[in-house]
Amino acid sequence: MGVMSELFGLIRRWMSYDAETEFYYKHFPSLVETAELVLRPMRRSDLKAVAAIEKLAYEFPWEPATFRDCFNVGYSCWIGERAGQVVSYGICSVGAGESHILNLCVAPASQRQGYGRRMLEKLMEVARNHRAESIFLEVRPSNKAAIRLYRQMGFNEIGTRKDYYPARKGREDALVMARML
Repeated sequence: MGVMSELFGLIRRWMSYDAETEFYYKHFPSLVETAELVLRPMRRSDLKAVAAIEKLAYEFPWEPATFRDCFNVGYSCWIGERAGQVVSYGICSVGAGESHILNLCVAPASQRQGYGRRMLEKLMEVARNHRAESIFLEVRPSNKAAIRLYRQMGFNEIGTRKDYYPARKGREDALVMARML
């Protein structure tokens, strides 16, 4: 059954690719302004764009190999795409009745447009579809915009992980946040 499902997924992706759309966005940039955000499963071919966004967004980015590993082990990896360009991504694991958001990022040039919220909603939907009862994440205390979004979406602070993140002056703690689904 898994082989058939994968085959149908490949056919669906092939059929949904529209070279004309890519052509129009390239030659008529004003169309980009009206393009909608599309959320879709990450493809191996997206890994380069994801790593590039990560490098732009964070002082201490994940290594490209980390994204490859997440993709290869079957974590739920999603892309937010607008006008044929990757603008956001999210990665979560799901198991034993809970989900853990490992990474959620919006390209700096595309922030403050609701793309982070849309990706967070998608990851929560994925977790619910896998029958997770709760969802967890870590966030830097210095990332005020992300904390504000998570609180708006019903997440509560449940703890701290000491020295979790690399920082300019040593290490930075992580706030652990969670919510029931």
